[in-house]
Amino acid sequence: MKKAKITSLDDVKIVVDAFYGRVRKDDLLGPIFNHVIQDRWPEHLQRMYTFWQTVLLGEHTYYGSPFPPHAKLPVTEEHFQRWLKLFTKTIDEHFEGEKADEAKWRASKMAEMFQYKIEAIRNNATIIK
Repeated sequence: MKKAKITSLDDVKIVVDAFYGRVRKDDLLGPIFNHVIQDRWPEHLQRMYTFWQTVLLGEHTYYGSPFPPHAKLPVTEEHFQRWLKLFTKTIDEHFEGEKADEAKWRASKMAEMFQYKIEAIRNNATIIK
């Protein structure tokens, strides 16, 4: 069965809503996300719509820096692997094509960079203490 291509904000919303629906229920990621976001899920989802709209569609609607809110989260490589697995599964279930492949590639690079930066912050904090 042929899947749709990611071409619009509505497509981005499908990915974001389905992905974070999985994250919220996940036994590893859910407790962290739900604790940090609490009752601000609509605001978080809106921010994620604009982030992925900017990244994938080139429509610059996201303003901000994505890393700082993640810098002090209690996450490890295991969390990033799960996050990426859920993201990839979500994309693959709904979409195909160049933008779908780009979304998975960008997510893998983000997970890699965030994990590296979080570890660097922790290692520097350990050295300073």
